[in-house]
Amino acid sequence: MNFEFSDEQKMLRQTARDFVDKEIMPYMAEWDEKGSFDPAIWKKLADLGLMGVCVPEEYGGSGMDYNSLAIVCEELERGDTTFRTAVSVHTGLNSMTLMQWANEDQKQKYLVPQAKGEKIGAFGLTEPGAGSDVAAMSTTAKKDGDYYILNGQKTWISLCDVADNFLVFAYTDSKDKKHKGISAFIVERTMEGFSSKGIKGKLGIRAGNTGEIFFDNIKVPKENLLGEEGEGFKIAMSALDNGRFTVAAGACGLIQACIEASVNYCHERETFGKPIGKHQLVQQMIAKMEAGYQMSRLLVYRAGELKNKGVRNTRETSLAKWQACDFANQAADDAVQIHGAYGYSSEYPVERYLRNSKAPVIYEGTREIHTLMQADYVLGYRKDKKLNKMLPAWSGEDK
Repeated sequence: MNFEFSDEQKMLRQTARDFVDKEIMPYMAEWDEKGSFDPAIWKKLADLGLMGVCVPEEYGGSGMDYNSLAIVCEELERGDTTFRTAVSVHTGLNSMTLMQWANEDQKQKYLVPQAKGEKIGAFGLTEPGAGSDVAAMSTTAKKDGDYYILNGQKTWISLCDVADNFLVFAYTDSKDKKHKGISAFIVERTMEGFSSKGIKGKLGIRAGNTGEIFFDNIKVPKENLLGEEGEGFKIAMSALDNGRFTVAAGACGLIQACIEASVNYCHERETFGKPIGKHQLVQQMIAKMEAGYQMSRLLVYRAGELKNKGVRNTRETSLAKWQACDFANQAADDAVQIHGAYGYSSEYPVERYLRNSKAPVIYEGTREIHTLMQADYVLGYRKDKKLNKMLPAWSGEDK
């Protein structure tokens, strides 16, 4: 397995890194305090082709592979988790799910403008009473002629107030059928009966828009059913394979940001007559960060190679997400420790890194869920079944 970047990927990485250094890092502390970022960033991301990195060119994307998406997510989170989250939701959870499950009409109507960055996509699965237990959801979609009447609400939805299109999951059958009674729908913000409300007071990712979306007798055309009735759970799980991949890749960027900030501070700060980087316990923390970074990247790009081949990768992606996010959380904690009292101040970015690092340990499968998944795989209690619609393999030239 070759993990060396192609020339195209090296250029992509430099493009994303330059964008972060110029357009994000100088303003991030201000945006974090204000609780929002400059909306002009969306167009700049689109102009660089970063909103549809691994969507085929025929559908408005850049036509690159899945590890190229990982590169973008790593670089964006090096700037702030807010922007990796935006791409994770828009591209990983929404657009790539449309690529896998949508029919041609749906791809032309929704995927193409999203890949071009003309429209923003989001994902609605979690509810106030349904997180890890997906079958506990209460949102319903009742068939009525040429429409489905959608009622319910979703919570902790990234881009809730800014997205144009939402991939939403609801019961179309009796809750007694649990996962087999769930279906997926494409819901537009402009549909009558849709509303949203942002959540304030978050620990981290403060510049990102997160909140609730509500459905009050929304008439969703039957043409907006994604896949078949009853396939919603399969669709959601395939979406999470993509979303978790981007989260894992982003965690690598957060570790890298912690390393950069800590190394800079180690060269600035002196104690007991020498730079703090000369102290062995500080070196130990730096070494742990580097080990976590390298191991996480290997897990991420291994999962990416399976995606490139169109191979089911739930187990590998789960492991990458679990470990990378845990490593990032530990790296951020150590970065604050290295900075001492200054690490507790917004004068340095590491306190923001620590706040941001907690959410990815929880969303898109908690640490505990991934622990159980990995144990079940090893014990033989869990085996992945082949999906009836596999992930589209990357068809580009392998450089």
